[in-house]
Amino acid sequence: MESYLFPFDSLICMLLGISFTVWFTLLLVFIIVPAIFGVSFGIRRLYMESLVKLFEVSECFVNRFNQIIEKNWFKMSLEQEVQEMRRGGAEPEFDMSDIFYFCRRGVESIVDDEVTKRFTAEELESWNLLTRSNYNFHHISTRLTALWGVGVLIRYGFLLPLRVTLAFTGVGLLVVLTSIVGLFPNGRMKNYLSDKVHLMCYRICIRALTAIITYHDSENKPKNGGICVANHTSPIDVIILASDGCYAMVGQVHGGLMGVIQRAMVKACPHIWFERSEVKDRHLVAKRLSDHVADTSKLPILIFPEGTCINNTSVMMFKKGSFEIGCTVYPVAIKYDPRFGDAFWNSSKFGMVNYLLHMMSSWAIVCSVWYLPPMSRMEGEDAVQFANRVKAAIARKGGLADLLWDGGLKRGKVKEVFKEEQQKLYSKVLVGSSEDRSHS
Repeated sequence: MESYLFPFDSLICMLLGISFTVWFTLLLVFIIVPAIFGVSFGIRRLYMESLVKLFEVSECFVNRFNQIIEKNWFKMSLEQEVQEMRRGGAEPEFDMSDIFYFCRRGVESIVDDEVTKRFTAEELESWNLLTRSNYNFHHISTRLTALWGVGVLIRYGFLLPLRVTLAFTGVGLLVVLTSIVGLFPNGRMKNYLSDKVHLMCYRICIRALTAIITYHDSENKPKNGGICVANHTSPIDVIILASDGCYAMVGQVHGGLMGVIQRAMVKACPHIWFERSEVKDRHLVAKRLSDHVADTSKLPILIFPEGTCINNTSVMMFKKGSFEIGCTVYPVAIKYDPRFGDAFWNSSKFGMVNYLLHMMSSWAIVCSVWYLPPMSRMEGEDAVQFANRVKAAIARKGGLADLLWDGGLKRGKVKEVFKEEQQKLYSKVLVGSSEDRSHS
């Protein structure tokens, strides 16, 4: 009996061997080798164009559904709502029931304030066939349900395994090759090899997300001896920028897999890692950064001054630390296209592994990157004013809202300084009103 099973077992082993060989060959020829040389076959662009056409088809179904809903619902005006609450019979004068309208609108304003909504996923104008962006649209029609089902099979059955393979390949090569480069003596050869290794590995990781990136104004790319600052939407912002140029990273020392990657990277390139006890020492951090930018042979530092991820709709307050050093600042604006996948990392809701799985099971990551002209501190300008000027330039270029609020409000309470500013503004309104009445 066992003799009959041997041919069957050998057939399975042969098929598995052939499948692995074909899979690895495709990865090597179409993804890894192009990533090494920085070339593209245009497959991702063609894929993106096909997705746009698919979204247009789904939008037609959604628009028909919305038209049916709009026939049965309309938004009442202030007068209509007040009359409805008064049940239509009251005289047009103040009534206690009028208060409920303003109370409700006040609560709506509190819920939909300009800060809180920056820490939730960006709203889409049309559905992108992802369940996580809307839980109801795929029930509108049979055809739309079929499209959604095929999309689930493609994303989880083909794209996710491919992307996970590429991610492990890119990270594995980064750890191994940077460790090898670290054995070379310091010099031009080591710097050259380090740049090539970092670029190659980051480009493989970019392909693990099916990222389609458009870089604008490359003549303004950051140069040695400066600091690159950018708005922050996602942890993959680092990979997005580092796949087009080499940077010295700044961050806290971690344990686990991230710690292994950090220790390997710093052997090949002078990245700046801080111990947990050092992070809050502003003078020590400023000195480490100043010493780095003073050496023009070292790579530009990459910093995200917001200190937290914002949902791709705005730029919030920049921390002033990186603007106190007195070196050239290279602003960069990053804007993602949410139709293909939501790049925002809500760290209070999702862990890193869960977030990466969301990214790898999305359709793609599509974004634009703008390199702005270098900026320096003007005479008489303090660090806060300089940070606000850079932030405003990034917001304008990326089409983002420029907000003064601190991104730390995601986890903390409003600072007393902000409360006092609002109280002063309100008191000015009251004083101004009383003065106007006294003059009249």
